[in-house]
Amino acid sequence: MTDWDEAAPGDVGGPAEDTLVEDKTAEDEIAADGGDGAPDRVVIDLTEPREGLPPVIAAPDDLAAAVARLAAGTGPLAVDAERASGYRYGQRAYLVQLRRAGAGTVLIDPIECPDLSGLDAAMAEVETVLHAASQDLPCLAEVGYRPRHLFDTELAGRLLGYPRVALGTMLEEILGFRLAKEHSAADWSVRPLPAEMLKYAALDVEVLTELRDALVDQLADQGKTEWARQEFAAVAAAPPAPPRPDPWRRTSGIHKVRTRRALAVVRELWQTRDEIAREADLSPRRILTDQAIIDAARAEAGKTPQAGRPQLDRISAFHARNARKHSARWAAAVIRARELPDSELPDVAGPGAAPGPPPAHRWAEREPAAAARLTAVRDAIGALATAYGLPVENLIAPDAIRRLAWEPPAPATPETIAATLIGYGARPWQGELTAAPLAEALAAAAAAAEPAT
Repeated sequence: MTDWDEAAPGDVGGPAEDTLVEDKTAEDEIAADGGDGAPDRVVIDLTEPREGLPPVIAAPDDLAAAVARLAAGTGPLAVDAERASGYRYGQRAYLVQLRRAGAGTVLIDPIECPDLSGLDAAMAEVETVLHAASQDLPCLAEVGYRPRHLFDTELAGRLLGYPRVALGTMLEEILGFRLAKEHSAADWSVRPLPAEMLKYAALDVEVLTELRDALVDQLADQGKTEWARQEFAAVAAAPPAPPRPDPWRRTSGIHKVRTRRALAVVRELWQTRDEIAREADLSPRRILTDQAIIDAARAEAGKTPQAGRPQLDRISAFHARNARKHSARWAAAVIRARELPDSELPDVAGPGAAPGPPPAHRWAEREPAAAARLTAVRDAIGALATAYGLPVENLIAPDAIRRLAWEPPAPATPETIAATLIGYGARPWQGELTAAPLAEALAAAAAAAEPAT
C-alpha cells in the first residue's frame, strides 16, 4: 500500500526532453502564452511510449516473466483495460495495460492469457491507479485481477471539483500532456491489434501515476485526503452489480409503447435479440436497433393472434444484414407476444415498486410535508456542495437524500441523521459533513409546516 502523505515514486518526476516525444505545433505555441502574451504551460503531445512499444503478452511464460518484473518495480501500479463495447457481446477485456516504475509498460492479451490470478497475488498490497475504476473492475475481475487498494483519478477529480474529468482532459489541464483519442471507441477484439491502437493503449498508462501524484497533493491541499481514501475503499469493496430486473425495459424509446400487449412485443424481441447476440458474440444493437424493436411493437398495437404473419418487412431496420437472416426468429417472437394470456403480459408501470419512497414528482400531492422536507434538504446539500467545490452526487447520493426526506429519524439530530445516511450507504465523511446542515434543514421545514398560532 502507498502512504499518501509521501507520494509514491512515479516513473519520472516530470517530462524529460529525452524520454517524452514532444510534438509541438503552431497551436501548441499559441496555447503556451494563452493567446495574450502571458507565459503558460506548453502542451506536450504524447505520441510514442517512452521506452518504445512493448510486445503484447500472449503466452503463459511471458506473462509470468512480466508479473515478476512488475512485482520487482516500485510505487503504484497504473492499470487500464480496453473493451469492445458496441462491437462484441458483454464487457470483457480485450487488452490490459499496466505500468510501474522500474518495470515499464506491460500489455497483456487477456484472450490468450485469460488467468491473471498470478498478477493479482503479486500485486495484492500494491496501490492500483485506475481512471473511472468502476468501469474496468468488472472486466478485470473476470480474468482474476481484483485490486484491493485503489486510487481512482476520475473520482479524485470529482472530489476536487474539476468540471471535466475525462482522462485526456485531466492530463492536459493538470500535467500539460495531450493524448490522442481517435481509438477510444475502436473494436479492441480485432486480432492482431494494429500498432497505432497498441500505442494509444500504452500511452493511457504512460503518465497515469504522475497524474495520481499531482492529485494526491491537491487532495491534501483541499483537506480531502480522507474523503478520497473512503471513496476509493468503497469502490474496491463494492460487490458486483445485481442483474437489472426487466432489462428489456431499458430499450430506447420504450416510453412510446403504451399498451401491455405492445410491451410484450418489446420484451420478446429484446430477449430474442439478446439470445442471437450472445450466440454470435456481437453487440445486440449490431443485430437489431432499439428503434426497430419499438417500431415493431407500435405496429402490433391492437392486433390479435389471428392477424397473420407480422409485417416486419415494412420496417427498414429488419432488412439490415445482421437482422434479415433471423427474420423467422423475429416473426416467432412477435407471434409469442400476440398469443400470451393477459395474465402474463408485462405491466405498463413495470414490476413491483422497489423498496423506498415513491418517485419524488408524486410527493407534492401525496405527502406535501415530505415534499417540503425534500426541497429543504436538497437546498442544504446544494449549498454545501458549492462551498466544498464538488458535485452534489459525490457529496451524498441523491437516493439517500430522498429516503431521508421521506422518513427522517426521530428525533432528527445530527447524530441520528449521520447514522441514517450511513445505513443508506453513505461513507462516514459524508455523514459527518452533511448531518448538521441536514438537521437544520429538516428543523426549518418542520417549523414552516406548523400552523400559525
